Amino acid sequence: MKILLLGYGKMGKTIEQRAIHKGHEIVGRINSAGEREAFALQADVAIEFSEPSAAPDNLRWCLKNQLPVVCGTTGWLDQKPMIDQEFAAQGGALFYAANYSLGVNLFFKLNEALARLMNHASQYQFSIEEIHHTEKKDSPSGTALALARQVIAIHEGYQQWQEGLTAETGILPIHSVRLPGVPGTHILRYQSEMDEIEIKHTAHSREGFADGAVMAAEWLQGRQGLFSMEDLLSF
Repeated sequence: MKILLLGYGKMGKTIEQRAIHKGHEIVGRINSAGEREAFALQADVAIEFSEPSAAPDNLRWCLKNQLPVVCGTTGWLDQKPMIDQEFAAQGGALFYAANYSLGVNLFFKLNEALARLMNHASQYQFSIEEIHHTEKKDSPSGTALALARQVIAIHEGYQQWQEGLTAETGILPIHSVRLPGVPGTHILRYQSEMDEIEIKHTAHSREGFADGAVMAAEWLQGRQGLFSMEDLLSF
């Protein structure tokens, strides 16, 4: 498989290493829009891990060139409904996930199950803490937002999320921390006056995310439509 990397930061470099390890070829490493044109016809798939400001344009470029694309950039999801409509209308192939780690996607399932149980235990207050490296562009993290949206959809006690600590009824607080060299940690807490329930996912390196992105690119071959890790992992 011939892969075009749209975004060649730390994540792009890790994806490159894992893709080559699995026998794939990297045909281009792109950090600016002007560099893309020479590679459209050389690649089988693009993997997009750039910046929030660049992601929508990169995705539209892939659609214009009929290039299937796996996207992991977060912080631009206010534009995703429009992007989804364009891909659906024009028959493109877009695989999007806020997090490509198998462990995190299992964590999502635990989050859903616990939120359902907690509908019957209103004395517990829910909160999310996410910890990432200081170079991360968006806050809260895309994974934290995905976790929050799951809880809001399932738990009757929450209608919206808010960054920062709050005790306001119906508001789900997300506390974001930035520290040097941290790939990603997410902590879900249900607290009452008597006790606390906590589940936690800690990434030890970027390799787990990179492997998932390469796996998604392999899976996307020959498909058309909008996909996520739910489709890949068949939960």
